[in-house]
Parts: sequence; C-alpha cells; structure tokens
Amino acid sequence: MSKWLAFVVASVLLPAAAFVPSLVRAQASPLTVVNAWVRKPPGVDTAAVYFVLKNAGPSAITITGASSPIAEHVMVHESSTVDGQSRMRMKDTVAVAPGKSVAFSPGGLHVMLSGLKKELPVGTRVPVTLQLEGGGQVSVTAIVRSLGSN
Repeated sequence: MSKWLAFVVASVLLPAAAFVPSLVRAQASPLTVVNAWVRKPPGVDTAAVYFVLKNAGPSAITITGASSPIAEHVMVHESSTVDGQSRMRMKDTVAVAPGKSVAFSPGGLHVMLSGLKKELPVGTRVPVTLQLEGGGQVSVTAIVRSLGSN
C-alpha cells in the first residue's frame, strides 16, 4: 500500500472507528417499555395506549412526544378527576427518574392515537415511537385488547 493510500485510510477510518462506540452507546437506552397495550372503543377513530416505562439508568429520561404510522395525531395525555369532572390534558413532557417506573394506565397517563388510519381489531400490533429529550427514540409495539381490559 502506498504511503498516500495509508495516510488517507488512517485519516478517514481511524476517526470514524473512534466514533462508532459512541454511536452504539447513544442508540442504547436504559428506558424499557413493559406490558404495552391499546384500548380502542368500537366506532371511534381514537385509541389509548398504555404501558409501564422503566428507567434502569443513572439519570432521568424525559419523553417529549410520540408518533405512530397508524394515526394522524399522537399525543401524551393525562386524565384526572377535578371536582367530580373527568378531564384530560396534554402533557408536553414526562420524566422517568433514575431507577424508577412510570405507569401509563387507564385514568392516568396514556398515549392518545387520534385519526386512526385503519381498524384495530383485538390482537393487532400497534407501533408507537416515543421521542426522548436529546433526540433518542424508543420503539413500542402495543397489542390491541378488548374494551373491558385493564
């Protein structure tokens, strides 16, 4: 190999090789999703996605949004009851503290899918992507359950 070719290889590949481990670390997330499922009432074009987020990492992880190819709009919502009235409001962020879990469950936090692009019969797998602060993502596959499921 000529000295010129060796120089080009060293100039291009060595810095790139040094960068690869940081790419691998950046893609791995200590955030895991457990028990992801969808509840879709019949006859409407909305559905709620529920799951538990677990942060096994040493620092907080913040969810900043969500997306799904099967819905026109995907938002993180929180349901609550105030003065006997059930309310739902959009959440811009949800933080998961280090070593902690956050439940997205009926009557509380959930991912709202609206403008569904197809029917969701029981057993359908629904892809959802959670966006993380700093640009990362976590993919979720939720299974559609019957309306009475909790």
